[in-house]
Amino acid sequence: MILEVLGAAALGLALALAALRRLPGRFPKRSLTLSTGPAAAVFGALLAHTILGPGRIPVVLVVAVGLSAALLSLLLRPEPRPARRLRRSATAA
Repeated sequence: MILEVLGAAALGLALALAALRRLPGRFPKRSLTLSTGPAAAVFGALLAHTILGPGRIPVVLVVAVGLSAALLSLLLRPEPRPARRLRRSATAA
């Protein structure tokens, strides 16, 4: 169980770091993202271990990464839109 939790925390941290590197500026705060990834992964691992029972480490880690990715996706902000220029019609001049 200890190895499942440590593995899930490491995978969650790796996922959070990859998300910050791949999408810089789309997350509200770096510290929030780096804490949400491992926390969600540990929660997912504990939940999966409780439901499935011991001895299913690969499945537990997959569930942990899935929950971590889902919660990290909730932190994403939309992309900034490029500034649009207002056009005037030819008759409004």
